[in-house]
Order: sequence, then C-alpha cells, then structure tokens
Amino acid sequence: MSLGIVFLSEVFGTGMLTLLGCGVVANVALKGTKGNNGGFLMVTWGWGIAVFAGVFVAAKSGAHLNPAVTLGLLVNGKHEYAPGVPVDIASTLTYFGAELLGAFLGAILCWAAYKQHFDAEPEAASKLATFSTGPAIRSTPWNLATEIIGTFVLVFVILTFGGTPSGLGPLAVGLLVVGIGVSLGGPTGYAINPARDLGPRIAHALLPIKGKGSSDWSYSWIPVVGPLVGGTLAGLIAKVLPIVFTAAA
Repeated sequence: MSLGIVFLSEVFGTGMLTLLGCGVVANVALKGTKGNNGGFLMVTWGWGIAVFAGVFVAAKSGAHLNPAVTLGLLVNGKHEYAPGVPVDIASTLTYFGAELLGAFLGAILCWAAYKQHFDAEPEAASKLATFSTGPAIRSTPWNLATEIIGTFVLVFVILTFGGTPSGLGPLAVGLLVVGIGVSLGGPTGYAINPARDLGPRIAHALLPIKGKGSSDWSYSWIPVVGPLVGGTLAGLIAKVLPIVFTAAA
C-alpha cells in the first residue's frame, strides 16, 4: 500500500473522529443547541461512536487515528503498521502528519456545523471545550499522570487483544473509549490522543470565532506529552509481558 493511501485514510478517519467527537461536545456545551446540558455521559458515548466511525473510515491504513497508537505499535516491535505498510521513518511520519491534519480539518467542519451557536455562546471556556480538553482541577503532575494512565489503558488493550485497532474491531475500540471516558475522563476530559487535542486547538486559535478567548497553550503540552508517554509505556510492557509469562510458565 502506498503512503499516499495511508495518508488519505488516516486524514479522513481522524477527521471523522474529531468532527463527531468535537460535535457532541458542541451539542452539549453551546447555547441553544438541541443537546445543550446533555451531560458528560452523552459526551463519552458520542466520542465512543466517533472512534467507531473513524476506525471504519480508516480501516485501510489500520485505523491508528492517534499518534499514541502509532508510537505504541512502533516500540512494541511490530513489522507493519497495517498490511503492506512497513514500520519505518517515512510511514511513521506519514501517520503522525495525517492524524494531526485530519483532527484539524474535522474540528473546522464541526465549527461550520455549529457556527451560529458559537456566535450565540457567551462563555469563551465553553467554546474552547468544544475543540480541546482542559482539567477540572489544574495540576500539572496529576493532569499529566491522568493522561498517561488513560492512554496506557487504550494502547495496552489494543495491543494485547487486537494488534491494531482494525484487528480488535471498531465496536470494541469504541466501547473501550467510552469505558476510559466514564472511568478516567473526569480529571482532564481524557484527550488520550495528541492529534485529537492539538489539531482542534490549532483550529480554535486560527478560526474567526466570536469572543473565543485564549486557546490555553500553557496547558496544551499535557494532552500531547501524556498520551505519547502512555502509548510508549503500553507498547513496551505489551512487548515484555508475553516473555515474562513464558518464563514464569
């Protein structure tokens, strides 16, 4: 498979992910929508369905949709990211770039869908929440720990039971994301994906959103670094664990 196909697959898949994921937050957070004040459970299920849809769309490329998943596969020692896609520098950068671009474009489409409600919403914080995550209690070490733990769970389960998201199955991955959200999403809003947070945050900074306020760049590195660390740890431990079990047996 050509890297061009991989790129397009991940752009469209990650774009679908953030369009639907940011969309459910917009529906809950913005003034005057049909789903206004729908609650955190509505958000978690919306993101789970967003992942479900994104995995289907990007099945051709293995549906990483997330640099933390790509990195987890890399450090786990996989030889291919997807059938016919060898693990090397070029393919790794292709996945990273496509995931970030897709997340950015999906967020722009979300803004277009909710343009009038963004204009009507008086709270800048509600507008930013549509695009990117933020902590309930701001504490750098604990926010970082939450993102590491949540992403570890995501990537470790994917690697342990499926090898890749498409191998595990779109429904299973979607339900896993719902589970992470309702269990571990309370402290930070569970980015668990650097592209999902950074791409829409860039879109928030660039779009002509009325009264949008700050993009909170002082926090922005946590939902990038935390998931990358969590994905790396998951890849390494998932690689070592079978060896440990074999030696113990």
